[in-house]
Amino acid sequence: MSDLLIGAHVRDDDPIGAGLAVGARTVQFFLADPQGWKGPRPRPDADRLRTARDQHGIAVYVHAPYVLNVATANNRIRIPSRKLLAQHAEAAAAIGARGLIVHGGHVSKGDAEQVGFDNWRKVFERTAADGGFPLPILIENTAGGDMAMARRLDAIARLWDAVGEFGAGFCLDTCHAHAGGIELATAVEKLRGITGRIDLVHCNDSRDDAGSGRDRHTTLGQGRIGPDELVDVVREAGGPVVCETPGEHVADDIALLRERV
Repeated sequence: MSDLLIGAHVRDDDPIGAGLAVGARTVQFFLADPQGWKGPRPRPDADRLRTARDQHGIAVYVHAPYVLNVATANNRIRIPSRKLLAQHAEAAAAIGARGLIVHGGHVSKGDAEQVGFDNWRKVFERTAADGGFPLPILIENTAGGDMAMARRLDAIARLWDAVGEFGAGFCLDTCHAHAGGIELATAVEKLRGITGRIDLVHCNDSRDDAGSGRDRHTTLGQGRIGPDELVDVVREAGGPVVCETPGEHVADDIALLRERV
């Protein structure tokens, strides 16, 4: 466990420098506006980023824009979402990222949930026909939404029935699990039993009560999740970790996990 990669979500202008400044060995960042529909920005520093990554032994992850929703039955959202996912996967692979994190998405009230799972399957089927994604796609559990594809354990199981055979990866967010009604004490065991893997942990405390459905991260030890619970999740998952907590204290969060785990 002493070699566990622990780090943070950082600014995208100098992700390696930002990571080193807070003691991170894992960095995650965006390649475009997370609330927008534009494709990833060109990275003239791609070679320098790969070199710095190799020199410092830092694991790089990219988070897809939040607006992306490949599950929806709405063609005006689903089709550009598929395009955006493919663009970000190519751009993330080009800078040597280990994976692209994407939220599970949702369907609208009145639509059958199965439509969302089927739409996720189509993403992987179509991409597989063209040779597959150039890096792992890590689907992240989400905090709220009764029609979400990756909030509750039963939904995640149905999602993995649809995409598991294509090698889809999984990102466990502790705040999202807490807010979504998943017990953290057994989350790793149950989620690994469903997906067969946990590729990345987003280790975040929550400002809200369990089951609230609210996605509000906070500094470790300052929210409604006990630090011991978070440490146990990280230890049991045994993989890379990203803290998506407030920047002014993220170095302390990394240090806490490194010391305790």
